[in-house]
Amino acid sequence: MERNAELSEFLRSRRGRLSPEDAGVRVSSDSPRRVPGLRREELAHLAGVSTDYYTRLEQGRGLNVSETVLDAVARALRLSETERAYLFQLARPKTRRAVRYRPPRPQRVRPGVHNVLRTLDRVCPAFVFGRCADVLAVNRLGRALLTDFDALPYRERNYARYMFLDESARELFRDWELCAAETVGGLRLEAGRRPDDPRLTELVGELTIKSPEFRGWWAGHVVRERMHGVKRYHHPVVGDLTLAYESMPLPGDPDQTLCVQTPEPGSPSEEALQLLASWTSAREPARPSRTPHSTTPRKESTDS
Repeated sequence: MERNAELSEFLRSRRGRLSPEDAGVRVSSDSPRRVPGLRREELAHLAGVSTDYYTRLEQGRGLNVSETVLDAVARALRLSETERAYLFQLARPKTRRAVRYRPPRPQRVRPGVHNVLRTLDRVCPAFVFGRCADVLAVNRLGRALLTDFDALPYRERNYARYMFLDESARELFRDWELCAAETVGGLRLEAGRRPDDPRLTELVGELTIKSPEFRGWWAGHVVRERMHGVKRYHHPVVGDLTLAYESMPLPGDPDQTLCVQTPEPGSPSEEALQLLASWTSAREPARPSRTPHSTTPRKESTDS
């Protein structure tokens, strides 16, 4: 999607979700409202700009909009910090690279990070996520908790794809709708950062075609970035687990995030996770560590 169209749809969606009552706008009973949310002129008044100026901004008509105006629009729309950052990415073309798009290098996980994952094998699930929610590496407990990403073809090792296209995910996540919507919000934020990424375009296209839930949330322009929180599972082997997660950007490795999930000490979830670790150790033989180049695309016939 072109950035001007994305900016237009994002602003309209945020304006549509904000009621006049919530925004403190007085509404005359003599003036029927044909659309939900605020009118353009009402939003423009709240932001302190002319209706014509805001209309051109919402239509993406080439304004060199200032940071002051964007701040005022963000406040009027009551955007979150994540949504505000997304608005700036869309509305300020001068922050974009002027050079022709070049495909990013394949992402590789450092040997030291693989060692961290192995150390956590019997302690907690751990994952390394890359661009487009790709699963670059996962430890033994992570495979036992979600799915064996290592056994999938390279291009299918993707968290968003698993969340929407693998039926087992709907049974595993007790709050599937919430987790799935957050996944869409993360992809939408990434689309604002890398609008020309063909890999992301391909992924969004596939999920839009194959998943009506993804299609609906994507059209709603949800933008979210969750680096910590809680996930609740119903695992087919050990039952219910509640795990807190922390996502930490890896220093020196652009666009890579280490995600670790831990139970409350002394809780039933800790006992269930220990049981899962024992079950996995008995069931799954030790695997050789992937080499640092293991996340580079290869022919499917040689892919593990």
